[in-house]
This record gives sequence, C-alpha cells and structure tokens, in this order.
Amino acid sequence: MLATFLIGLREGLEAALVIGILVAYLTRLGRREVLPRLWAGVGLAVAMALMIGAVLTFGAYSLTFEAQEIIGGTLSLIAVAMVTWMIFWMQKTARTLKASLEGGLDRALAQGSLWALVVIGFVSVSREGIETTLLLWSMVQSFGDAPAALVGALLGLLAAAALGWLLARGMLRLDLRRFFTWTGAFLIVVAAGVLAYAVIDLQEGGALPGPFGASAPLDPTTGAVAVGVAGFPLGWAFDVTAQIPAGSPLAAVLQASVGFMPRMSWFQVIAWVLYVAIVGAFFVRGVRSGRRRPSPKHTNTAQSAAPASASIPAPPAGRTPAVSVGSAAARLRTLR
Repeated sequence: MLATFLIGLREGLEAALVIGILVAYLTRLGRREVLPRLWAGVGLAVAMALMIGAVLTFGAYSLTFEAQEIIGGTLSLIAVAMVTWMIFWMQKTARTLKASLEGGLDRALAQGSLWALVVIGFVSVSREGIETTLLLWSMVQSFGDAPAALVGALLGLLAAAALGWLLARGMLRLDLRRFFTWTGAFLIVVAAGVLAYAVIDLQEGGALPGPFGASAPLDPTTGAVAVGVAGFPLGWAFDVTAQIPAGSPLAAVLQASVGFMPRMSWFQVIAWVLYVAIVGAFFVRGVRSGRRRPSPKHTNTAQSAAPASASIPAPPAGRTPAVSVGSAAARLRTLR
C-alpha cells in the first residue's frame, strides 16, 4: 500500500500542478468561460486511463497462460519505459513547465480554436494517467494483493488532489524540486522492481530463456534448477524462500519497496542492477547539474511594471532634446 500510495501521490500531484497552472492562467486572462472545455479534456484523459485499466484487468482471461505472461511482461516493460521517460522529462522541463503550458494556451486562444483547449487538457493529464495505470497494474500483478494496492493508489491520488488545491489557494508552500527529486529516486527503484517482474513474466511465457525452459542448468544432486553460481546465467541467482516465504508480509514489503523477491533468476538480478546503476547515474547527474545551473536573472521591477505601449514624449518644436546615453538606454529597456 505504501508503494502504490507514493506512486499515486507523485503522479497525481504532477497532474494537479498541470491543471492548476492551466486553470490559474485562464482565470488571470479573464477567460473562465472556456474552462469547461479544459475540464472536458481532463475528464476524457481520466476516462481513458480507467478504460485501459479495465481492459488490462478483464481482457486477458481467454488467453493461454504463456500469452498472458508475455502480454503482462511486455506491458510492464512499457510501464518502465514511460516511468523512466517521465522522471527525466520532469527533471528537464520543471523550470519551463509553466511557460510552455501558458504558451500553448496563448496559441489556442489566439487562433480562436477553443476545442484545442480540450486537446490541451487531455494531453496534459493523459500522460500521467496512462503511466499511473500501467505502473499500478504491473505492481498489482507483481504483489498479488490488488485491494491493498488499489486502496494505496486511491489514497495517494486523493492526497495529491488535496495538496494541489492547497497549493493553488496559496495555503501551502512545498519545495517541489526536492519533492520530485526524492520521489523520482524512489520511482527508479520501483521501476527496477517492475522490470525484474517483467523479466520473470517473459521467462515464464517462454519469450526469454531462463529457469522455466529446457536449457536451464540442473543441480546434479537434487535434479532441480541450479541456484547461485552454478545456475548462471539461466538458473536462479538465489532462493531464500525457506527464510522469507513468498506470501509473507516481509516478502511483500521488500517487493513493494525495492523489488526484491525471495527467489530471483539471474536475468532478473542483472536487469535490476543495470537499471538502477545506469538510470540512477543519469538521474544523479541531472540533479547535480540542476543545482549548479544559475537561476534566471530577475528583471527590474520598474521596468517590468511599465506598460508595453509606453512611448517617449516628443520634445517641444524647435528644440533638440538633451538626452544622455544612459537615460536613452534606460528608456529603450523600458520599451522592451
């Protein structure tokens, strides 16, 4: 429940911030009459996410076991790819997100295409919706405890909606950079666990070689699939089910937090380690470069407050104005 709560909280807060920026900008422009079209796009995005979840949950029972495992593993890979892309997208565009959203609204309003607002609302929220649906579905398949996982996600989404409302009202101040940094690091570990689950799904479906295939190395003493160094690379990397039963609370907590399973194949362990090492290294480098990046210079308050249509008064007839270079430059800056 904790893992899905944090996922719902982060993804929901991203969507809440996007919606808040769009609504606040339209309100500031005095165009509240077009808000229903924006909300229509948001509603369509939510409906699409729910429909995808329903199809994934109820649409695979007529398939064979191998087909279900292959589909499940493929969708988990897609979820990992979307989560990874969203982590770095938010890290890269967090500083310019507000400006880009407002620019899209300006273009839609300038063209008089009010239906474009529906598209803006739909696209802005659908990314988080699809990503959340795929990630939660993969985690539910992995954990096997759908009620607790779904309750955690729902609580996270409700908390995100409440935080978004408080932030929009100015009743709460939140260091969003630090929030998205820590939750991004958490999502990397979660995505690594989903990747490991995708690998075992594909191995069970026969799409990848592993301990379920005929090429798996066997222990000469027991005749079972070999474990440890003897099982490399197509056997089990470790098997601690005797110490941590697969259905125990400890196993569920470890799997939800770091993607640990009591028995994992070598392909799973290699995929988990490589993902955390590579993606984590790029993520840390992005965090450090963001801290070193200089903050944009603030414009002079008097200059920014000057109206865009300000003009330099004309001098009286027959007289040449005595204007210094400094004052002329200041006026030019004011006009800009």
